[in-house]
Amino acid sequence: MNNIIRTYDLTKRINGKTIISNVNLHVKRGEIYGLLGSNGAGKTTIMKMLTGLIIPTSGEIMLFDKKLTEDTKEGLKRIGSIIEYPIFFEHLTAMENLQIHCEYLGFYDKKAILQTLDMVQLQGIENKKVKEFSLGMKQRLGIARAAITKPELIVLDEPTNGLDPIGIKDMRDLIRALNKEYGITFLLSSHILGEIEQVADRIGVIQSGKLVDEVAISDIRQQRSDYIELVTSHVHKSVYLLEHELHITNIKIVQDERIRIYDVGISIGEISKVLISHDIEIEGIQKHSSTLEDYFYNQIQGGDKVD
Repeated sequence: MNNIIRTYDLTKRINGKTIISNVNLHVKRGEIYGLLGSNGAGKTTIMKMLTGLIIPTSGEIMLFDKKLTEDTKEGLKRIGSIIEYPIFFEHLTAMENLQIHCEYLGFYDKKAILQTLDMVQLQGIENKKVKEFSLGMKQRLGIARAAITKPELIVLDEPTNGLDPIGIKDMRDLIRALNKEYGITFLLSSHILGEIEQVADRIGVIQSGKLVDEVAISDIRQQRSDYIELVTSHVHKSVYLLEHELHITNIKIVQDERIRIYDVGISIGEISKVLISHDIEIEGIQKHSSTLEDYFYNQIQGGDKVD
């Protein structure tokens, strides 16, 4: 069994509006899968359907090779999740919150609770009330609650949302550790491209409720290309000179005043010299490497994002 999650034409309509349309998702055992999309693209709705919180309008969900229906939800016992924001009893301690959660699941192991708090680096605060926790600590406690029964799959909706840079790094390190040390498969959603790139093995790109691509991060890295970006108000004359003076053919105009040159065998100095000699004013010229952000915006917009 390679796929922990597989969906077939998963669709959700609300009040006559299609929110999710014919999504065929594949999450492999042991990987960290990133669901990447802008806010409102449908990531949370997909996760709610996968965790049984809402019912699909049509299509199928397979969890652990078994179909998820209203009557057969056995697979959900093997999943931990945080959808949207983790909610706790604020007046209770971390230990008390986890004990209540375990009682709900029929899981009674105080030692496991302490081990899980230690695993998420919340050791020594089990008797501290949650209302005194920082946002990052609450996110960690949420992970502890999701992971306490050592599930095979953890689903996390925007796990770094609202965290500062240190908190984001800590969360990333925690997800990696749980994946590597305990073999837990992760399905994460995020609109933060750099974070997904640093932690995920594969990504699925969601746009307007549709899955537009699934691809391994390693494949994106292999496809990356270096390029020189030139900013000038004389775009068309510059392109002509680059083609006829320097014999560069791999050129792309990405905005009215920006040119990307993918023949990096030509130096910035050579390009600048030719353009300046023909009275072309250069507002900026710099060498770049394409990123997951370039890939993402090419997928959802058919073009490049330029800040």
